[in-house]
Amino acid sequence: MAMSWAPDSWTKAEARQLPDYPDAAALDAATHRLATFPPLVFAGEARNLTADLAKVTEGKAFLLQGGDCAESFAEFHANNIRDTFRVILQMAVVLTFASKLPVVKVGRMAGQFAKPRSTPTEVIDGVELPSYRGDNVNDIAFTPGSRLPDPERMVRAYAQSAATLNLLRAFAQGGYANLHQVHRWTHDFMGRSPWAKKYAETADRIGEALDFMEACGISPDTVPQLSQTTFYTSHEALLLPFEQALTRQDSLTGDWYDTSAHFLWIGDRTRFEGSAHVEFLRGIGNPIGVKCGPSLEPDALLRMLDTLNPGRVPGRMTLITRYGYDKIEAHLPRLVRAVTREGHPVVWSCDPMHGNTVKAATGYKTRPFDRILAEVRGFFAVHRAEGTHAGGIHAEMTGQNVTECTGGAIDVTEQSLADRYHTHCDPRLNAGQSLELAFLLAEMLNAEMAERRKAA
Repeated sequence: MAMSWAPDSWTKAEARQLPDYPDAAALDAATHRLATFPPLVFAGEARNLTADLAKVTEGKAFLLQGGDCAESFAEFHANNIRDTFRVILQMAVVLTFASKLPVVKVGRMAGQFAKPRSTPTEVIDGVELPSYRGDNVNDIAFTPGSRLPDPERMVRAYAQSAATLNLLRAFAQGGYANLHQVHRWTHDFMGRSPWAKKYAETADRIGEALDFMEACGISPDTVPQLSQTTFYTSHEALLLPFEQALTRQDSLTGDWYDTSAHFLWIGDRTRFEGSAHVEFLRGIGNPIGVKCGPSLEPDALLRMLDTLNPGRVPGRMTLITRYGYDKIEAHLPRLVRAVTREGHPVVWSCDPMHGNTVKAATGYKTRPFDRILAEVRGFFAVHRAEGTHAGGIHAEMTGQNVTECTGGAIDVTEQSLADRYHTHCDPRLNAGQSLELAFLLAEMLNAEMAERRKAA
């Protein structure tokens, strides 16, 4: 895949955002055990995702990527996995039905544990301890023992990821994703949402179409795509000792793949030139993403693309923009023009979450829904103006009835944030807000498709 590359070549580059493990022997023991474990995903699945994302680069599909900000050991439960999966299914159905485009479904699941931090330590009441870096590194409890990086947590994260993947595969292939079930995917607590009513109307129309098709002899028995779906997993490739331990050489092609997830991305804090994270990701065959924020200059992005995708393979690269609602239309066009000019095939995806985080008067970190929506609208406006394809959305969301992001049709106020604020890190859209975002995205996709038809 890459010249002069090996799974451990990142160790010779500058590594940021990695924990300082106090016991080197324990770290070696944990990573050596992980290296003997079975892969979580397979090279062929990663290649299939690359092919699916290649269609997104051509404007023939749309990428829906969503899930937890940070998975946790404490909230690991089959119901939580199921609830997030079914909201993603609902969002995908809404987008597909409205735009007539296939939706590539990628979950921030089964591995999204590690989190970058702005400072290596934090101070509470005069006590300074290492920052919480995610459950596969240390514990969120603010005690000296809890905050000590423990490599055995990587082994536990592997086991939880394997169990999560097992359940996701069962849901995707075992009948839960059957389109005849579209009405049953709605959560009971969403009854007050006007978007739940609109979803029910969409589900009715899908049901009528399925009844007609069945009368014509087309049913889940004859067309398996009606009863199952393809679902991929992703996470930020932050904890490099873990990623290296899960990297395997494909027996069919000889290429290296990170088998911890189908899709890996580099965050805004680790995408600098000479980065150990860039060095690691340049050598794996998985499709990969790069977070693009206001500090990223066009020339630096082009050099990054030349490093990560020298063969310009369609579907290999996804650029995940994260600016903030008031910055995207000023900053994004420069990147779009540079990438288009150089002919790099990329998926343009919008992360409307990270640039819109604020602190409420009540002290909770939150994200106003109107700002999230404004950034998405700005994203579509830029691509419409530049003649490029707004290819995807990257959202931190959950199927639970949380109160973490303010606003939406079922109005979450700053005063109600404390009611069900459960996140281990950043605020997430709840099920109702996620579905609302899907319908608003569908309107924007419809407008884009209409513009394309007019231009043709």
